[in-house]
Amino acid sequence: MDISQARNDLEALMTDTVRVSRTAAQPALDPETGEPGETPTSVVYKGPGAVLSSHGQIVVAQIVGFDWLSEGAAWYRLVTPVGAPVAMPGDLVEVITSEGADGRTGRTWLAEDATEASTVEICRTTRLTERITFAPSAI
Repeated sequence: MDISQARNDLEALMTDTVRVSRTAAQPALDPETGEPGETPTSVVYKGPGAVLSSHGQIVVAQIVGFDWLSEGAAWYRLVTPVGAPVAMPGDLVEVITSEGADGRTGRTWLAEDATEASTVEICRTTRLTERITFAPSAI
């Protein structure tokens, strides 16, 4: 296996622009309603990446030619270049732009666990769960 080629192949598939944000403080309460306002966040990373469904993860394994996620697929997974910072549990992952027409743009996920690394790192990969919000301050 040519590690440099595998890294280049994976990075070529990172056609989304993603933003990873981390909670920066507690939300302020609205004095009239008592409801929490929007949770302040700080951007940890904004740049190339890909949010892959389980099907997308299988397709990438076929394109790259080896099982690059040896522990198996998650429902959704964030893939970023090795130089990107590590996404931590609870970080918000949003697709800012996407070349595909699959409706990912504007959707937000939560990072489930710290970015996984292996002995030979070819990209960063983080398990995601889709964010369902019932209030503007929900994380």
